[in-house]
Amino acid sequence: MSKNPLNQKVRRVVVCGGGTAGWVTATALVRHLGPLLDITLIESDEISTVGVGESTVPTFRSFHDFMGIDERKFMSESLATIKLGIEFRDWARIGDRYIHPFGVLGKRVSWMSDFHHFWLHARSKGFGGELGEYCLEWVAGEANRFTKSMGPIGYAYHLDAARYVRFLRGLAEPAGVKRIEGKIRNVELDTDSGNIAAVVLEDETRVAGDLFVDCTGFRSLLLGQALGVEFEDWGHWVTTNSAVAVQSRSPNPPGPYTTCFAHEAGWRWRIPLQHREGNGIVFCNEFMSEDEACAKLLADIEGEPLVDPWSLRFKTGMRRKTWYRNCVALGLANGFIEPLESTSIHLMMTAVTRLIEDFPFDGCHDALLARFNDKSRQEFEHIRDFIILHYHVTERDDSGFWKRNRAMEIPDSLAARIALWREDGRAFQMPYELFRVDSWAMILTGQRVMPQGYHRLAAMMPHDQLREQLATMRREIADKVAAMPTHPDFLKHHCPAAAEAEPRFAAAE
Repeated sequence: MSKNPLNQKVRRVVVCGGGTAGWVTATALVRHLGPLLDITLIESDEISTVGVGESTVPTFRSFHDFMGIDERKFMSESLATIKLGIEFRDWARIGDRYIHPFGVLGKRVSWMSDFHHFWLHARSKGFGGELGEYCLEWVAGEANRFTKSMGPIGYAYHLDAARYVRFLRGLAEPAGVKRIEGKIRNVELDTDSGNIAAVVLEDETRVAGDLFVDCTGFRSLLLGQALGVEFEDWGHWVTTNSAVAVQSRSPNPPGPYTTCFAHEAGWRWRIPLQHREGNGIVFCNEFMSEDEACAKLLADIEGEPLVDPWSLRFKTGMRRKTWYRNCVALGLANGFIEPLESTSIHLMMTAVTRLIEDFPFDGCHDALLARFNDKSRQEFEHIRDFIILHYHVTERDDSGFWKRNRAMEIPDSLAARIALWREDGRAFQMPYELFRVDSWAMILTGQRVMPQGYHRLAAMMPHDQLREQLATMRREIADKVAAMPTHPDFLKHHCPAAAEAEPRFAAAE
C-alpha cells in the first residue's frame, strides 16, 4: 500500500535537468540542506541549453551572499563584468535613449514622499536637470566607471552562462551532489498517490526520489507533461516569441550596462563580457521572419561573430502551479518572461530560496504548496506587468508591431499603475515584487510618460533651498564618480580572467 502523499517524508531529491536552473538548484540545496538530503542531478551532454541568460539583476548578488560564494572567484571563472543598469535606445521614439539604473534616486527628503516628487516640482519651475543625475549608478554607468571601495553601490553582473554552470558544478559535486549522465525516457507515476515515483533514463536506469525538481526547460517533462499542469500563455500581452543569438568579438572595452535597442518588430541586446560580447535579437514572428532577424542581427552587431547564430522560440507565461504533488518546476520548466529586464535567473534563484525556506521534510502538504504557488504567481505577474509597460507606453507608430502594442488591452493591475502615475506621479512596490519605485519612475519618464501632478509636499520647500539641495546632490555624485577607476581597470584588478580565457581588453590595448 502506498504512503499518504501528504505525509511522505522527503529526503531523496532528484533534480531533473542541468543548465543554470539545475545547477543553481543543486548547489543551493547542498550548501544549505546538504546533511539532511540525498541530492541527485540528471542531465545529458547531448541536450543543449538555451545559453543566452548572461545578464542579471542585483538580487543575484544577494543570492550569492546567501550561498557564501566568493565574488572574485565567480567573476574570474565566469569572465563576468559589472552591470549598473540597462540602456534603452529607440523605445519611446526612434533616437531616444535612457538608462534604467540599479541605484536609488536622490535622498529621501521626507518619508511621506519619494524623491521623484521633489524632482517633478523642480522641473515644473524650470530647474533640476535629468532625473538620472541623482543616481550614482546612472552617472557611473555613463562615465564607464566602477568601484566597491567608496560606499554602497547597486550592481549586478554580465556573465558567460556556460562557464557559470561549470563554476556551480565545481561547487556542488564536491559538496555531495551526485550527477547522472543520461536522457530521461519516461516519468513513472505512483498509481495510488499520483506522485512521481521515479524517472527512467534511456539506458533503463531508474532514479527514484521523494521530491523532484523539474529543470527540463521549455519541455517541462515532469510538471507539464507527466503531471499535466497547464501552461498559462501571456502571449496576447507580450507578443515577442522568437530570438536569434550570436557571440562576437568585442571592438571596445566593456561598459557597465546591458544595451537594448528597439527595432521595428522587437529589440536587440548587447551584453559585454571580459572576453566577448553576447548579442541577440528578440522579435515577434508575425512581423519579422527568422531569416530577416538573423540578417538584421549580423548587420547590426559591431564585432566579428565567433560562432554561427542559433535560434529559439518561446512563450511568455507560466504553469498554473509551480509546485504540484511532489514536483517543483524551476526555470523555464515553470515559466518564462521574455528577457528584456534580465529576470529569468532571478526567478529561479528566488524560487529555490523559497524551496529551502519551505522545504517539505514531513511531506508536500496542500497548505504549504498553495502558499508557495501564490508567492510564485505574484512574483511572475509583477514582472510581467513591468515588461508590458516598456512596449505599451511608447509613441512609436512606425510599424504594425508598435501600433499593436500601443493599442492593446493590458492587465488591469498594470492599467491601474499607469493611471496612478499619469494622474499623480505615484508609484509603489508590492510584496514579492522585484522592481522598486525608482525603477518604475525611471522607465516611465524614460518612455516620455510625464505625470500631470505630483505630491505637493515638495512645494513646501523654498525654491532656493530645493535648488541648492538638488545641486549639492548632483555635485556629490559627480565628484564621487570622478574618483572611481574605470570599469575595465576595476575588472583587471578585482577579477582577472581565468588563465585559459583571453580577456577582451588585453587584446584591445
